[in-house]
Amino acid sequence: MQVPNSHWVRQRPKLLGFLAAAAIVLLANLAAAALADALGYNRVSMIFLAGVLVAAVLLGSGPAYLAAVLGFFSYNFYLVEPRFSFGFESEDAIILAVFLAVAMLTGGLAGRVRDQARRAEAQSRTTTVLFQAGRDFAAMDDERRIGQRLAEGLAEAAEDLAAVRLGETLIPFPEAQDPELLNTVFAGGVEGWRVERLTADGRDVGLAAWRVGPAAGLGADEPRLIQVLLAMGASAIARARLARAWAEVQASERTESLRNALLSSISHDLRTPLASILASATSLREFGDRFHPDVREDLVLTIQEEAERLNAFVGNLLNMTRLEAGALELQASPVGIAEVFDRLQRRFEARRGSRRLVFRLEEDGLTASGDPILFEQALSNVIDNALRFSPEPAEVEVAGRRLDRLAIVEVADQGPGVPDDELARIFEKFYRSASTSGPQQGTGLGLSIVKGLIEAMGGVATARRRSPEGGLVVSLMLPREAE
Repeated sequence: MQVPNSHWVRQRPKLLGFLAAAAIVLLANLAAAALADALGYNRVSMIFLAGVLVAAVLLGSGPAYLAAVLGFFSYNFYLVEPRFSFGFESEDAIILAVFLAVAMLTGGLAGRVRDQARRAEAQSRTTTVLFQAGRDFAAMDDERRIGQRLAEGLAEAAEDLAAVRLGETLIPFPEAQDPELLNTVFAGGVEGWRVERLTADGRDVGLAAWRVGPAAGLGADEPRLIQVLLAMGASAIARARLARAWAEVQASERTESLRNALLSSISHDLRTPLASILASATSLREFGDRFHPDVREDLVLTIQEEAERLNAFVGNLLNMTRLEAGALELQASPVGIAEVFDRLQRRFEARRGSRRLVFRLEEDGLTASGDPILFEQALSNVIDNALRFSPEPAEVEVAGRRLDRLAIVEVADQGPGVPDDELARIFEKFYRSASTSGPQQGTGLGLSIVKGLIEAMGGVATARRRSPEGGLVVSLMLPREAE
């Protein structure tokens, strides 16, 4: 596909302007000829002056000067005696001279005013285009979207087709363009198209191409506008690529951090209970008959507690895997809060040490909508977390109540608490607050799993400080079962 020569394309609007000026003079000549007998040839010269002014206002100073010259010769040739010749009587010389001077002066002034107005309009349009493009580029972080916006801006500036190439990706504007033609354009094989490199900080980030339009709508500002658009677009693309590279680095660092945390967690939370189980079992096997019955009972209890701890940890890992894979199966049924409290009170009786674990229920028969097993596991994680961080002989309170259409269970501890700026992060995987560092610190999985389980049941998990001095309150909210 070939397009007209770019020089001819650029000159065509000017040629059309001069042809239009000649047409205006022709119309003025016909009108003057029709009215000459009635008005006299001296007065019909005003018709030519009016034609010059029309050409100046509509077409600019260049066509206006042409209209003045053509009007002078037409007036002399057709209306001044002797007619149909360029000769004139001596008494008509002043009239013709004044006519030419007035036509040139008025046409030139009106044309210059029109040209200045057009230049001001073009400059205003240039400023608007650059402002809108800059605002759009600043709000974008995807290089393809930036390329689309750049192609659109180039097409608007050139008033024709445009395209951007980023690597092997072609981004045309408008989109309905032949890819083979565009590949040829970027290879420099199509006349009438301009191709420029997109460069930012001395590095090429892509290519831009636009076809020379039939009208130079932005006038002398068009080349500058296009160059500024190219520079802005290249900088935005480079910024997007840098942001993407930085995000990939951060994602890699987070992945590595999570991997290290998981390995550390597995190493500690698997080896510690296994070591306790192994030590207790070995002691019972080798020295069991020599131990006092109370000692043997303590060793058996240690094995049981550490096995439960190990089982809970493995269960947390499995639940986290299921949550992230979307494979968690819900058995929706009414959740009796009182029954869950009873089971958890028995489970934690031997694990609370000297801490007080208090369960309170504002009303009997409080029932939530969800999965009883998953809710019990979520609440168990919260209670375990509260006991771990509450010093002995502190109190951990578990309270259930209703609020409108919600069933709310809150676990309040007397631990060190969490700073306000970290409250939103305690439900993140492997997040462990600096205020809770120490031997009691967990894996950072428990509350993350709580949030996932509660949200899977259509509920919400939140946390807040119990008091300015410390403590944490974790709230689990589920829809209340319809009565």
